[in-house]
Amino acid sequence: MSVWAAILAGGSGTRFWPLSTPERPKQLLPLVGDRPLLVQAVERLDGLVPPERILLLTGPFLVDQVARTLPQVPRAQVFAEPRSASTAPALAWAANWISQQEPGGGAQMLSLHADWAVTDDRAFRAAARQALGVAAEYDVLVTVGVKPSRNETGYGYVVPGRSLGGARTVRRFIEKPSPARAALLRRRGALWNTGLFAWGVARFLGEAGAYARELKPGWTALSAGDVSGFFTAVRPVAVDVAVLERTKRLAVVTGTFGWDDIGSWDALLRLRKPDARGNVVVGNATVAEDVRRSVIWSESEHIAVVGVEDMVVVRANGHTLVMPTGRAERLKELVQRL
Repeated sequence: MSVWAAILAGGSGTRFWPLSTPERPKQLLPLVGDRPLLVQAVERLDGLVPPERILLLTGPFLVDQVARTLPQVPRAQVFAEPRSASTAPALAWAANWISQQEPGGGAQMLSLHADWAVTDDRAFRAAARQALGVAAEYDVLVTVGVKPSRNETGYGYVVPGRSLGGARTVRRFIEKPSPARAALLRRRGALWNTGLFAWGVARFLGEAGAYARELKPGWTALSAGDVSGFFTAVRPVAVDVAVLERTKRLAVVTGTFGWDDIGSWDALLRLRKPDARGNVVVGNATVAEDVRRSVIWSESEHIAVVGVEDMVVVRANGHTLVMPTGRAERLKELVQRL
């Protein structure tokens, strides 16, 4: 049974402005380590999915950069989404394409994002293998959850149900809870929904066809190979909403790897090794002793930072960002105005 992987590598480049741009969004930046996140995502699959069975789904304006960044993936498998329509249409397209390459119906598929931080690649692969095994044995769609490390309000949570072999059924999903509810969910054993999914391609297409009403207007076009017509007809929707929250065939596997979706500059305080005063300093910057718990990043030009605490200071692409930590939601508004 062959295993494929679809890596979602779109993005508009707003969360890490001014370092990120629409032409160089988060997944193409070395935010964690010295290599772009997208490169790390592909390397994480080493020994599990070969490059010739990896699909990279991205925007038309990023195809060339993505292909250059990952020359080991066949250029024909760098897919340009005709329209940004969230994850359900993209994954339906990928699954349909795989089914055409392997019409026997036995192919399996992993879905993952290009812009995660994962602390243990071996444990990540172990969880993916377990999820694929559960998907094959019980003919279900599988999501991989991890135990929360904090009362995070920006993530989605999975509430596990009864045992299903080495997995559990899913009682429900809860998106972006309040701080009090996040703490309660954590105490009661809920998991963060990482967005690492595993399923048989035929089963996923069957469930999407049955439940993803947002995709129905374009389903005939997809079956006929009219990708542009499919994306024009569908309504934008996440696969979690369109399929996973509606299907009766869903299980969750608990992974033991550290996981973070790197949603803001603040995340680097968790993911990069800080100095003695709790600062993350990257690039050409001078930081005085009275700077604490701050992210300081300069891509090329020299900057000096004195006398601040709990701040983000970034100089990149001819622009400067200065904001307190904990205000990530305001950055998107600012970038939209700019």
